[in-house]
Amino acid sequence: MFLLYEYDFFWSFLIVSSVIPILAFLISGVLAPISKGPEKLSSYESGIEPMGDAWLQFRIRYYMFALVFVVFDVETVFLYPWAMSFDVLGVSVFIEALIFVLILIVGSIYAWRKGALEWS
Repeated sequence: MFLLYEYDFFWSFLIVSSVIPILAFLISGVLAPISKGPEKLSSYESGIEPMGDAWLQFRIRYYMFALVFVVFDVETVFLYPWAMSFDVLGVSVFIEALIFVLILIVGSIYAWRKGALEWS
């Protein structure tokens, strides 16, 4: 039988973990000093007056490198639970994980050939 009181700890944790950040933002918004002047609105670079415009164009290569890193980093995190329960899951899950790793290898070879892993 499905009983809702079994989930009391879950709901209480969810509510507390949602209320704490909201309260932190509200309290900091109330207690923070509000003073907008020319010094507050100027850009600041290590105590040195900025030269030129603050908006600089970055090459897309930096973003592509970061994106490829994040994708492969997150994908390899999925391999950890599989590796921890490898002996229980069986051969079918091993084949699925092998296909997953092959897709990762093909993706990394593609990114390498396209030059997404070149930093300079």
